[in-house]
Amino acid sequence: MTELATMEFHPQPQAGEARPWAFPAPDRGTLGNGLTVLRCHRPGQQVVAVEVLLAAPLEAEPEGLDGIATIMARAFSEGTDKLSAEEFAAELERCGATLDSYADHPGVRLSLEVPVSRLPKALDLLADALRAPAFADSEVERLVRNRLDEIPHETANPARRAAKELSKELFPATSRMSRPRQGTEETVEAIDSGAVRAFYEKHVRPATATTVIVGDLTGVDLDALLADTLGSWTGSSAEPRPVPPVTADDTGRVVIVDRPGAVQTQLLIGRVGADRHDRVWPAQVLGTYCLGGTLTSRLDRVLREEKGYTYGVRAFGQVLRSAPDGTGISMLAISGSVDTPNTGPALEDLWKVLRTLAAEGLTDAERDIAVQNLVGVAPLKFETAAAVAGTLADQVEQHLPDDYQATLYQQLAATGTVEATAAAVSAFPVDRLVTVLVGDAATIEEPVKALGIGEVSVVPAE
Repeated sequence: MTELATMEFHPQPQAGEARPWAFPAPDRGTLGNGLTVLRCHRPGQQVVAVEVLLAAPLEAEPEGLDGIATIMARAFSEGTDKLSAEEFAAELERCGATLDSYADHPGVRLSLEVPVSRLPKALDLLADALRAPAFADSEVERLVRNRLDEIPHETANPARRAAKELSKELFPATSRMSRPRQGTEETVEAIDSGAVRAFYEKHVRPATATTVIVGDLTGVDLDALLADTLGSWTGSSAEPRPVPPVTADDTGRVVIVDRPGAVQTQLLIGRVGADRHDRVWPAQVLGTYCLGGTLTSRLDRVLREEKGYTYGVRAFGQVLRSAPDGTGISMLAISGSVDTPNTGPALEDLWKVLRTLAAEGLTDAERDIAVQNLVGVAPLKFETAAAVAGTLADQVEQHLPDDYQATLYQQLAATGTVEATAAAVSAFPVDRLVTVLVGDAATIEEPVKALGIGEVSVVPAE
């Protein structure tokens, strides 16, 4: 008779005691060349993240050369005085490193990720890219062609087209914020290597730049390493650039970007608000999350679950430019898409959600779930060095204190339901929202006019 095999079970692991978590605090210092450095030791993070912020904002772009900051940002990885574009890429690959860059309203940012064992070589490459970029004619011409190829695809993308139109509607034509961040066909075509170098020489220098380094720095003599790499980058000091004031017109109105035959309508409803320096920001984050931050938020419950108009609608706040003196500005928006025949009913129900919020407020349960989601997931959100470095860089870019993120979680947890309600209602007032609809004007214009949410105009899709 065969004996039955018995299975041996190991003891079930027991949960350990919960440990308090806080967003990591960086150490701040300055190199001899004026470069500001934030470092953050994160044990176990063997992939180091480096962020470099350059004070080359979009509003500094020369007239008629919108997009030059983007071309310059991309050209940093296209060769130096020592290496061709191909050689530079090959050296990065040998390090197991990635280097990305982009330009936005506050400035240009470069993001490097590399195993800590290869950090010295990668920082040397990064320093060379900043110190002596080649800006070769052929490489800049290729980057310009690539950018020109991207523009038609962006115009064909309903979400990108809606964002372009909303910026154009909100801000005066004289403001850089009213125009596409990466330039138009006309302005990008005018960019050449000489213009890129001139922009670089005028705005890129260590004295106005900041580097953030996050990862497991055990055994790394970071002071010596920085002195040998980024510390060798030289440049003149610079006076702070005057920041022109930004005005916006959020008079309630509707703009339809006509896409004949479109089976869906892209919605983007927005206005401008204060930046993170405003004391209402934590309550606004919480209230906006309750309104449209997740699948269980009010907008989704009505428009997706109850009515089936959409796959999802989101409400969010995005800082455009930050300033400690209160002149910063953010975009507050609601975004999603609905099927064309239900565009009118979907907008009607969306406005009902906003009016109900103003009349009845949020519930304590909604507030509690939002706090749990926003604060509770923070340790997971910042598991990687890149996530921590990116947030620290955002804080620098927005002129916020180094402990801002840690303080924000405390403020979110302390925000009550009444405060969150007031902030959300103030962020999305029903009579001061600019609504952009990318869709079939012939089908949706009359139903939208009947809603009475603002004067309706139609523009071609281009």
